[in-house]
Amino acid sequence: MPESYDTFESFDSRAGRRAISLLVLSAIMPGSAQMLAGNRTVGRIVLRTWLGFLTVLVVIAAIAWFSLSTVIGLVSAAWFLRLAQWFLIVWAVVWALVILDAWRLTRPPTQPARTRRRLAISTAALMVLPGSVAYAGTSTSAGREALSAVFADGPAAGTSDGRYNILLLGGDSGASRIGTRPDSIQLMSIDSLTGRAATFGFTRDTANIVFEPDSVMAGLMPEGWTCGNECLLNGLYTWAWDHADQFPEDVEDPGILATREAVEALSGLEIQYYAMVDLNGFQNLVDALGGLEINVIRRTPIGGGTSKISDWIEPGVQRLDGYHSLWYARSRAGSSNYERMARQRCVMSAMIDQIDPRTVATRFADLAAASSGVLRTDIPQSELGTFAALAMKTRSQRINGVNFVPPLIKPWDYDVEEIRTIVADTIAASVEASESEATSTSVPRLPGEVPPTQAPDGATGSSAEPRSAGEVTTADGSTGAATDGETPEPFDPLARPSEDANAQTDDIASVCSVG
Repeated sequence: MPESYDTFESFDSRAGRRAISLLVLSAIMPGSAQMLAGNRTVGRIVLRTWLGFLTVLVVIAAIAWFSLSTVIGLVSAAWFLRLAQWFLIVWAVVWALVILDAWRLTRPPTQPARTRRRLAISTAALMVLPGSVAYAGTSTSAGREALSAVFADGPAAGTSDGRYNILLLGGDSGASRIGTRPDSIQLMSIDSLTGRAATFGFTRDTANIVFEPDSVMAGLMPEGWTCGNECLLNGLYTWAWDHADQFPEDVEDPGILATREAVEALSGLEIQYYAMVDLNGFQNLVDALGGLEINVIRRTPIGGGTSKISDWIEPGVQRLDGYHSLWYARSRAGSSNYERMARQRCVMSAMIDQIDPRTVATRFADLAAASSGVLRTDIPQSELGTFAALAMKTRSQRINGVNFVPPLIKPWDYDVEEIRTIVADTIAASVEASESEATSTSVPRLPGEVPPTQAPDGATGSSAEPRSAGEVTTADGSTGAATDGETPEPFDPLARPSEDANAQTDDIASVCSVG
């Protein structure tokens, strides 16, 4: 009796180990269990498909090592995403069937009750693998639809003097407003080779805009957008849509065209693309990212104006959810338009700084759903690889920034040639800094922090300390009080100005920084 009992226990142990092995093999090498104990033809087809899939992944990883832009361009192509979507969904079904068949091959009725329970639990746990693949397939489908909704299908635009100039707009189409008005207007100029970027902020109340002679807007407004307080930069978008019938038939968005040509007239740069974020959907996008970490310098109200202040965003490093990030970017009470511009730029910097491959991978479905209807751009989907690689270069470098606000200029009374000179000088300084950093170690700095310059005594200046609302940050990082009526001196981003000179105005460090 003891001998037969030991023999049964030994058989039970071997059968149980064999059964578990078949299940594990189906998880690691799908099809191998069928080749060992089932239909070898089916097992051979499944195993070869799995090995082929792994080979494709290895090849893509190898290509990415040498050319990330090529891989991003490939995986963002509509045809590739559609192919990946269907393959992942079909493979998830096949993998699930293979695991269930492996469970069948273990012959559960012949196993002891304890072994049957273990096999059932193991099979259920392993079904998480094909379930994850199915989820990846549905996420790929959502991503494909989002990319098609956000990005254009047209041809790629060439660079202008080796740079991409992109108009960044924050549109506000709230229920209490008539039409859409871009309240945040930024122009980003990026070197197409190095990724070194410079940004230029134009306040929404910029007036007296005279368009370039050969532009569409010059034909519609020969005297320019020059009717005083009724003709401000952010009002062009609504005006253009109200007069859409006056634009050429091939113009899809008259508001974007009008705003683009206005900024071109101010900056002297040819703009290749635009990107517009609807602030009403911005909240969902931030929530999909998991919030933005921002160092709030000044207490900012939630509400105000026509509504009651209901709460405050307190100073300190904190992670703002979508609701609070939106109010932080929008809040007007107790602050000027220029401070508001600085807060909007800080929020934009936080998004650029905190969107990384891991975040996109883990929150892909949420980001895809949130992006639909929030972001619009005419950047072709075929150029995503190029711009993704360029964005990675830009993130690793300091960004020169200028906001065209008092005391640098008066938005209602300015010399457009002065603005263009500042733009040209800032780009030249950006290029020179890029060449300099190529041969030296750069020091990480907060977005909006003024780059250090070499002082005569060898010291360097920075703009890390908060400033009061009336102070001006100069190129060397010193601060001085702005005086009404002063005429700004010529702007030189590399020069060390005198203490009373009104040089670069960039008050982002006095308002916030990326945590």
